[in-house]
Amino acid sequence: MQLNLERPDYQYFLRGADGAGALVNARKLSSSFIIAPDTLIETWPVLDAKTLTADDFAPLLALSPEVIVLGTGAHQVFPPAAALASSLRQGIGLEVMDNGAAARTYSILAGEGRRVVAGFLFP
Repeated sequence: MQLNLERPDYQYFLRGADGAGALVNARKLSSSFIIAPDTLIETWPVLDAKTLTADDFAPLLALSPEVIVLGTGAHQVFPPAAALASSLRQGIGLEVMDNGAAARTYSILAGEGRRVVAGFLFP
């Protein structure tokens, strides 16, 4: 069997994430961040999904996604309904999951060429 390395055709490649950090391209990130295939916002001042507000989603929505993937740390934690409504009112899908699942989902969607934006939370 022949194995070929295929490099993504976008700038920021999320290699994985867990409750303590994430690997974007070759950089280890350990604070909350936002990623899209062509954008990396390394400082997102959100630490806890339970305290998310609609305003906290503004930087993700500004990237014009068709879907948002929210990684909430080591465990899946749902934000308040009012915070989730900010994207849903605009017809933008929103998936909430732990960081590992969010990283896998983001990578699949980005690889398919979808307009995906992900936010990852680290306490």
